[in-house]
Amino acid sequence: MNDPVISIAGREISRNHPPYIIAELSANHNGRLETAMKIIEEAARAGADAVKLQTYRPDTITLDSDADDFRIKGGLWDGRTLYELYEEAHMPWEWHKPLFDHAKKLGIPIFSSPFDTTAVDLLEDLNAPAYKIASFEAVDLPLIRYVASTGKPMIISTGMADAEEIEEAIAAAREGGCKELAILHCVSGYPAPAEDYNLRTIPDMIERFGLVTGLSDHTLDNTTAIASVVLGASLIEKHFTLDRNGGGPDDSFSLEPEDLSDLCRDSKTAWKALGQVDYGRKSSEQGNAQFRRSLYFVEDLKQGDIVRESSVRSVRPGFGVAPKYLDKVVGRRVRSSVAKNSPVSFDLLSD
Repeated sequence: MNDPVISIAGREISRNHPPYIIAELSANHNGRLETAMKIIEEAARAGADAVKLQTYRPDTITLDSDADDFRIKGGLWDGRTLYELYEEAHMPWEWHKPLFDHAKKLGIPIFSSPFDTTAVDLLEDLNAPAYKIASFEAVDLPLIRYVASTGKPMIISTGMADAEEIEEAIAAAREGGCKELAILHCVSGYPAPAEDYNLRTIPDMIERFGLVTGLSDHTLDNTTAIASVVLGASLIEKHFTLDRNGGGPDDSFSLEPEDLSDLCRDSKTAWKALGQVDYGRKSSEQGNAQFRRSLYFVEDLKQGDIVRESSVRSVRPGFGVAPKYLDKVVGRRVRSSVAKNSPVSFDLLSD
């Protein structure tokens, strides 16, 4: 079976290609268009493959209520209402076109997570090359079908979803017409501890669902993300900010520019290191082959002398016959005189 593959803005994504790194801008603009522009610039400079936005307004994602149901209890945003949080965090819709134009000028693809159908319509007007379904929306099957109807590649994050819910989301995407689909293993904690990630789930997801699979990583460093590549992750999504101490709702668990640059480099190094099954001698080893052990004469012998066990030794370098042939060397006569410290060769020995 061939590995599944999708393509975003001409870049193929699969286990046979370097990992696709998505810099999630999220709420890290902190209410300033200039900051959002700068984040895109730094993501491009770090080597990210794409920048991702989130497209919603507070009234398209929740209700303006301070009832208990709508108040956050515990965690990073304890005590705030959902409406208050999303009012602060949302990206104004009038910013989208300038940000898309800026990304195009920089040569980095940009797409978004829509949270309702009007957001999809806005992004279609901007010719978004792909869509991401956020973990909390993975159960919104009508939204998934609507996004799928655009015919664009879709990425679904699976945080909090069980296997049945993942299957339902995939089915909704297929029913809606999505031909290029990827899923992300995710833990919807902010931040999430590495031990919650259970990365061995990734190869199981690949086998179970047969899709391009990646990781949405909310841990505080790059270790989990890089490890996921070894287990088959083809995409990595990380929240990205200019300053982790910037005070915004997502800043504290986001990567800074140097961290993102490290992730782009190190994840690709991990992918290259995977290579393929190969027991042959590698190019970097060729020059060192001479330093393997081989058999050398350790005493002078005259023509016709018998080679005794004390006449030869297994030493470095490797210009003599291999040590495994010791039994085939001892007991034979030399055809001509040999000097101490010279390599053993079968050409020097009688039959």
